[in-house]
Amino acid sequence: MKNFCFSSFGIITLCIICVTALDNCLKDQIRLKAQVSLLEHQVKLQQIKIQNLLHEKELQLMDRGDEQLVMVLGNRRSYADCSEIYNAGHKLSGFYKIKPVESIEPFSAFCDMTEGGGWTVFQRRFNGREDFYRNWTDYKQGFGDFASANGEYWLGNDHLHYLTLQGDYTLRIDLIDFEGQRRFAQYKSFRVGDEQSSYQMSCGEYTGTAGDSLLGGFNPEVKWWANHNGMKFSTLDRDNDNYEGNCAEEDKGGWWYNRCHSANLNGLYYKGPYTSNTDNGIVWYTWHGWWYSLKSVTMKIRPAEFEPNAI
Repeated sequence: MKNFCFSSFGIITLCIICVTALDNCLKDQIRLKAQVSLLEHQVKLQQIKIQNLLHEKELQLMDRGDEQLVMVLGNRRSYADCSEIYNAGHKLSGFYKIKPVESIEPFSAFCDMTEGGGWTVFQRRFNGREDFYRNWTDYKQGFGDFASANGEYWLGNDHLHYLTLQGDYTLRIDLIDFEGQRRFAQYKSFRVGDEQSSYQMSCGEYTGTAGDSLLGGFNPEVKWWANHNGMKFSTLDRDNDNYEGNCAEEDKGGWWYNRCHSANLNGLYYKGPYTSNTDNGIVWYTWHGWWYSLKSVTMKIRPAEFEPNAI
């Protein structure tokens, strides 16, 4: 009987020890999880800090004007777009060589490593130095300054086609007015066809702060003339719009015109409010209407499934 009681007491004691150990283990697990969460939060804060510092450096370089931002990575490998360059560990915005899968030769493009990084910029406008009232061949091949910090350019419709042919891309449009206010518009599933299709453009759902001028989403009754989705590209010498005249000739740009536009981001460079026979300025209707020309526009794309790594 004594042995039985001693065994029962021993088992109870052992159970208490096990429960205590388990309780301590659970507490340690909770504590470790809390520490991991804290470390993850600190890493995110550091990443944000790094991104802000890079963005500040980029703005400083752009303020200097003509300083060049050409990044040389060597010939170790080809990058299909700026998202691959970003995830290879190159976090500074600048001009890099990229080569989409079906492109014949590599070409230079500005890689915007802010806003999460990995954006391939296909249009930049800052100061009106570059003439965007160009013919079909110029827009096909691309034109402008592909080296300076504030260089203006159009990447080229062929390059844009090969880029978006690679998969599902998101389009982001960054806009700045002459009062220093900023807005953006973002669209899912952006794609540009080949020259045979006259570089027909398609895009999906809008999000942002600038309003939906690309799809005419501000009013369903105006979509028949204001929606640029599905439109072919037009230039002064190649009229592919739905208007009885030539929108590109009237509105002084190359663009995916309809009848004619609620967005004209390749129009003439005026300084804010302007007067003209037609609404031919750098227009984003849902922000400043037709008679205000924006100071700065950047159009850029990135794969929809892009996930920045921690390199």
